[in-house]
Amino acid sequence: MDKYEVLKKYFGYDSFRPGQEVLVDAILEGRDTLGIMPTGAGKSLCYQVPALLMPGITLVISPLISLMKDQVTTLNQAGIHAAYLNSSLTQGQYLTALRNMQRGQYKIVYVAPERLMTESFQEAVRGITLSMLSVDEAHCISQWGQDFRPSYLRIHEFVETLNYRPVISAFTATATREVREDILALLDLRDPVSLTTGFDRKNLKFIVQHPRDKMQTVLNYLKEHEQECGIIYCLTRKTVEEVCERLQREGYSATRYHAGLSDRERQQNQEEFIYDQKQIMVATNAFGMGIDKSNVRYVIHYNMPKNIESYYQEAGRAGRDGLPSECILLYAGQDVITNQFFIDKMEGSEAMDDETARMVRERERERLRKMTFYCTTNECLRDYILRYFGEYGSNYCGNCSNCLTQFEEKDVTEVARKLVGCVKESRWNYGMTMIVDTVHGSRNAKVIRGRMDENPYYGSCSEIPVYQLRQVMNHLILNGYLLLTDDNYPVVRLTEQSMELLEGGTVTMKVAKEQPKEKAKPEREKSRRLPKVEGDVDPELFAQLRELRLELAKKEKVPPYIVFSDKTLAQMCLLKPRTKAKMLEVSGVGEFKYEKYGERFLQKIRELTAGEAAQQADQGLPEEEDEEEMPLEEDLAAAPVRKNKQPFEMTEEIAQKIQFSSRVTLSEFVKQLNSLRDEKTVRCLAFQDIMQHLIEEGYLVEEPGAEESKKHRSITAKGLVFGIYSEKIFSQYGDEYEVIFYAEKAQRQLVKKLMGEWKQA
Repeated sequence: MDKYEVLKKYFGYDSFRPGQEVLVDAILEGRDTLGIMPTGAGKSLCYQVPALLMPGITLVISPLISLMKDQVTTLNQAGIHAAYLNSSLTQGQYLTALRNMQRGQYKIVYVAPERLMTESFQEAVRGITLSMLSVDEAHCISQWGQDFRPSYLRIHEFVETLNYRPVISAFTATATREVREDILALLDLRDPVSLTTGFDRKNLKFIVQHPRDKMQTVLNYLKEHEQECGIIYCLTRKTVEEVCERLQREGYSATRYHAGLSDRERQQNQEEFIYDQKQIMVATNAFGMGIDKSNVRYVIHYNMPKNIESYYQEAGRAGRDGLPSECILLYAGQDVITNQFFIDKMEGSEAMDDETARMVRERERERLRKMTFYCTTNECLRDYILRYFGEYGSNYCGNCSNCLTQFEEKDVTEVARKLVGCVKESRWNYGMTMIVDTVHGSRNAKVIRGRMDENPYYGSCSEIPVYQLRQVMNHLILNGYLLLTDDNYPVVRLTEQSMELLEGGTVTMKVAKEQPKEKAKPEREKSRRLPKVEGDVDPELFAQLRELRLELAKKEKVPPYIVFSDKTLAQMCLLKPRTKAKMLEVSGVGEFKYEKYGERFLQKIRELTAGEAAQQADQGLPEEEDEEEMPLEEDLAAAPVRKNKQPFEMTEEIAQKIQFSSRVTLSEFVKQLNSLRDEKTVRCLAFQDIMQHLIEEGYLVEEPGAEESKKHRSITAKGLVFGIYSEKIFSQYGDEYEVIFYAEKAQRQLVKKLMGEWKQA
């Protein structure tokens, strides 16, 4: 197989997304790589596709258990043998996984960085062919990153212990220039292919609001998005508890996640959310890293996070399937104070000396200021984020709350001079809040105690609302008219531009136009709203396919989005496939997933679109036929219809083209034989026919399985001599299950059987 065949067979895509193919090719050429791609851009495929084409095993270093489980579940569902090694496994499960890794049963193994230098892991690695080491969430290696993990610093030490150096690839979604430089240096990437595809995710709508009542704002939003799935992030455990409890009282399907819960409860709540048993997750930033739940339609930040990196990563958990989604930040001044408190209480890691820890805290304060400016700017929100990461756009995206708000340019010189004058006339240095309170004429204790009521500018802007004064103050700081110091308790100071303003300069800023107040809308009945999808999608068909997906997911014990994403279901609704060939045209439907789920979805689509098919027939339109059974135009006379095709016959010509391998499953071997036949004139060889012959000949025995609909097959002594054997495969959950393989001897025997007594199969 080549990279395109792997992409289609296992992942269901016909082409690579921007940037993916460059990184895939570089890895296959043996080059180190660094890929910086936004959430949802398909970073995982960049190392998973080469891993399936390279000899040996690919190790993926991943920081969180939830991330590993999600990735391994997805791979196994796609027919790729993968496993993870972390603290969630029992000692027995862990040792079994190591043995299976040594036997080559996995192509991809996810491992926690803490496991790399353990004796048992290093001993196991010595016995395998390691083709690639891929570092996921690579920003964790940098102390300037938002999720610094000291254990990531040992990756280079681990590589040094290997007998040979594998290809090293690294991937992350968010990285500033300093973080990128750290990744390259600390992983010792050699002559790497480095690619940044851009940080923009056009399907996300960014919204910042300054509500007086955050809880009511959330309730109003949820009322309009009842059938959609979302995450609500809060700064503290206490806020998580309060918000979740209120939502549950209001009848919403909500759960919670924070570090104060037991491991068991966190795991249970997370699984309820991932498996669509709960629609809303209320959580601190302890939740979400690596969660690949594709149908999250909104992320609400109940409080402002500490920096742009954290915000963009958390907000990016919305719309991973590429469908329209919303990222809403509810800002209040108290959020700044809370984040400042957390920064002051930060403790350096063992890898940091006191001076480095001090520098990290200073950097965090600077990041907090830039996060605060994001919440108060009137410029394009998307452009603000992209500029933070070093990209520059047009300052208008048309899909953020600022770009969708009507603004007007307003002269604020008079107010600006009073704010700057208040700073100039203050006896001591004060923060933003004290200056705003002073010009507004507040009588609070701090103003009186600091004798700011004696300041010449005290009460000079009493008629202007405090929130507007804050907007002007932020504008002055953002544009250099005032300076906010980088201290534990930041204070406002004058700049050269301050004096220019006081001596006759002018200041203008964008302000929102006053909008007429809307009349209160009457309480409407709760209606069943479907999640956002693209295109003219039949809502009833979409709902039915989602129900089928949920049914299959429960049976397979996997999250629904791992069966098929919302985007894939939406495309099914648009294409309405009625055959296998058409179903394989749907993005996200690969051969393995078709074999597993495709017929069930085709059956449902046929049932629900039977009327359309009948209407087509009445109009004389041809019904859709399976592509592999359709003759070419010039061959219509020779092979007019499917029923005239000849049964499969094993010929010497086909036998000579077969690529025998050391082991293969029967379905894989049958697929290879079918790919070698003349598709225009010869029917497919049926897997069930071969299986029935093996049972009738006494090579296998079929017995009732644990589930009524499934049967268990065992190998007889005759089958073992024939070359059929079974192996215990270790699943991502630590369970063992049996897979029947056919050695090369058995494959050659099958070919002889098909040419002899099974010729009429």
